[in-house]
Amino acid sequence: MVFERNFSRFAILSEEKIITALNKISGNKLGFVIALSERGELQGILTDGDIRRWLSTTSEIDLEAPVSSTINPQFLSLPESTPPQEIDAHFSDRIKAIPLTDTRGRLVGIALPGLPELVIGDRLIGENQPSFLIAEIGNNHNGDVDLGRRLVDLAAEAGADCAKFQMRDISALYGDAANKEADAQDLGAQYTMDLLSRFNLGQNDLYTLFDHCRDHGMEPMCTPWDLPSLKALETYGMAAYKVASADLTNHELLAAMAATGKPLICSTGMSRESEIREGAAIMRRAGAPFALLHCNSTYPAPYKDINLGYMKRLAELEGCPVGYSGHERGWAVPIAAVSLGASIVEKHFTVDRSMEGNDHRVSLLPDEFSEMVKAIRNVEQAMLGNADQRELTQGEMMNREVLAKSVYATVDVPEGTEITEDMLSIRSPGQGLQPNRLNALIGRKALRDVAAGTPFFPADLDDSRVGPRPFNFGRPWGIPVRWHDWKPMATASNVDLLEYHLSYTDLETELTKWFDEPQDLDLVVHAPELFKGDHILDLSSEDEDYRKHSVAEMQRVINITRELKKWHTRSTTPVIITNVGGFNAEGFLPKSSRQKLYDNVARSWGELDTEGVEIIPQTMPPFPWHFGGQSHHNLFVDPQEIVDFCSCHNARVCFDVSHSQLACNHFGWSMSDFVDAVGPYSAHLHIVDARGVDGEGLQIGEGDIDFAALCGGLNRVCKDASFVPEVWQGHKDSGAGFWFALDALERWFNHEQR
Repeated sequence: MVFERNFSRFAILSEEKIITALNKISGNKLGFVIALSERGELQGILTDGDIRRWLSTTSEIDLEAPVSSTINPQFLSLPESTPPQEIDAHFSDRIKAIPLTDTRGRLVGIALPGLPELVIGDRLIGENQPSFLIAEIGNNHNGDVDLGRRLVDLAAEAGADCAKFQMRDISALYGDAANKEADAQDLGAQYTMDLLSRFNLGQNDLYTLFDHCRDHGMEPMCTPWDLPSLKALETYGMAAYKVASADLTNHELLAAMAATGKPLICSTGMSRESEIREGAAIMRRAGAPFALLHCNSTYPAPYKDINLGYMKRLAELEGCPVGYSGHERGWAVPIAAVSLGASIVEKHFTVDRSMEGNDHRVSLLPDEFSEMVKAIRNVEQAMLGNADQRELTQGEMMNREVLAKSVYATVDVPEGTEITEDMLSIRSPGQGLQPNRLNALIGRKALRDVAAGTPFFPADLDDSRVGPRPFNFGRPWGIPVRWHDWKPMATASNVDLLEYHLSYTDLETELTKWFDEPQDLDLVVHAPELFKGDHILDLSSEDEDYRKHSVAEMQRVINITRELKKWHTRSTTPVIITNVGGFNAEGFLPKSSRQKLYDNVARSWGELDTEGVEIIPQTMPPFPWHFGGQSHHNLFVDPQEIVDFCSCHNARVCFDVSHSQLACNHFGWSMSDFVDAVGPYSAHLHIVDARGVDGEGLQIGEGDIDFAALCGGLNRVCKDASFVPEVWQGHKDSGAGFWFALDALERWFNHEQR
């Protein structure tokens, strides 16, 4: 049993929306929230089961309704003074969480039978969460506060989540021995006491370093080696404690640390399994959330003695988060530990391994720690996904289009014709039905006219097809097109506009080749991303020559848009969608660096002749696919930065909901909040599904987007914005992907408008 006193992820105000409660239930992964009054008094509990019952009994589903309309007021709560044994006796298959209250009925904590996760500061630590990476500074500051500050700076720069120190009250820890002659001590104790006498920092100096950590966005942590040090750290307000390997059997200190209710991270070096279990039992009796770190307390630890497989045993023993605290040389072992499930990694950190003290010799230098962080984050990315399923990634699908093969018609196959084997062949590229489905075609009647030399598609195996028809969305809508297919797409349905996706070669075409008379349509232009010479547009580039090249290419897009306007009679000020740049292969830039790139975008716009057109940046995903691979995007990803840019520069955006859902998935943002923030600044929408952190352009219903909530939000905050269904490869098979998407979206949009 544990007492969770950091209960913000489980609590919600009774007057908040049901949709907010659903998001919180999904986020905390424990299936419930506790409803509170504004004064913190318990009002009821809402579980995922309560939500399902409400959905099955209500005649009109209103996710905007207050939580108070659905909560279960019949629940068990106990005073916080209730003995742990009595609380533990109440748990059952039905009762998985017990709110604890003060004398005024206000929530002060939640008792849980176990907790596979820890919350430290704003970080959730446990399975399926990024590893919590601790730079163990310890006494590597060598008693110098300035060196301590420098170590904190470097740890933050290297990507550490936490910087950890040690606090000792020498007189409390060593008693009279601290005052005896040094030559009276054993050699090991003599060496340690000599170092501590010179390198130990006092409370106020350590407080200064803790504050410095928080100034850098890192959580400070400290190991108290004695009771007076624990008291001093409680005075400071430490969020969590590290239990040293040497103190896992020190039950007096361990019990005192557990009694604080703070999360404890415990190293298990030098302890037998029975001793580890005794320590865990003490923490459980106190209701303290804890994690266990596998550790070999040898400096340096030989690789043969590390026994990394024991980490799995630790997890089985106690059902808590596990991690690894390493004293071996290098950083290969922590990478392996993460691949085996380590939720926490601790490594010693220094600026010079030749400095005096044992810890320096087994520490990582800043660049080594940085490389370890990058490798761990890469391994975590590689471990994402469903181990029971093999799904194609976006990159694989793109390559399959180019490298694989498809089933093609060898002759014209009119609609209604029975398909025979001699009508089929297998050839490249793989833009249609995969060859393993060839036999499924034989004997079927063609659902459409298939021209010789063109591929069959998966939809040709369906019993019926969703095709073009008149649509009504209560807002302007259109279809993505290229020069060669705009006319059949425009005439297939009642489109209001066409969104022309241009390549750099399209900029050199004569429009009279594709247009013979003006059309009663509006238009949107999607600027190329790639230009001749492998130049990827980047209006934010800090390379001045590169930026100016991008400005020149963008001006060509503007010029052709003005020409294109002449062929579209509904067009007044056509918008040009562009990816303005700001990507890199190495990683995400800090917020402080991104502002300069936004300023460069604004400067580039100032150098463009934009008369008669409007440039609208596209909201971007965190991991965009560029020619040559995947990158990290930094601009027009964060909703607040988008709002700030638009407000400052009187700009609007193309809100790509697929891109932004991926950003929400990666950064843990609320898509509903994203819509509310960015929607009012949206001139145009790309509506399509998304999955994970880089699965963009999916068909409606194949990803993570809640289209009921999305369409409701869009109708509320940007009801006049136009849109296209930007389904990846939706243009194939005469636009089958687009028509399917529009058919689904019409139901959502019109349902929300009723």
